[in-house]
Amino acid sequence: MLLQAYRLEIFNNECMPGAVSVQCFAHLDRDVGKALPFLNAVLGGFEYIKDPPSVTFRTHGKLITVHGRKIAVNALKDEAEARKIVEWLKNEINDAWENRTGITPRYEGMPRPVIFEILKLLPRTNCRECGAQTCMVFATQTAEGARSASDCPLISPGNRLLLDEYMSRFNLEV
Repeated sequence: MLLQAYRLEIFNNECMPGAVSVQCFAHLDRDVGKALPFLNAVLGGFEYIKDPPSVTFRTHGKLITVHGRKIAVNALKDEAEARKIVEWLKNEINDAWENRTGITPRYEGMPRPVIFEILKLLPRTNCRECGAQTCMVFATQTAEGARSASDCPLISPGNRLLLDEYMSRFNLEV
């Protein structure tokens, strides 16, 4: 087992002191840097940095970055959610490391959606019915995984299908 323990640090975002969510750092008992290319291959990291090694995932509205000796997670409800996510990652890191002989390491992030490709499929009326100020903002949020085609009330059924198909190529969860 590569990673056995960690110390959790929960804090509020200093830039947004009134924010409802919290952030966390999990300080790891061991350096897991050598496992990150395997973890990236298994989980499909959004971004991978080689030196120093880190991999970032976007999932369920959270940004999770695993460094050699630290895991950072944003937009958490509370400490219980932080512990749940960090425990899940601990298991994923250990599984990827233990099964590394059968995994081809990945040293780059997954392809990202192109905002303008998303925008082409939107009605481009800037109606604000979705809650975004403009269709460009909506396209950006969709590219980040925070929105989906079903969140746009004016998109045509054909373009909704095309946008869902386009976004299915990327490892993003809403």
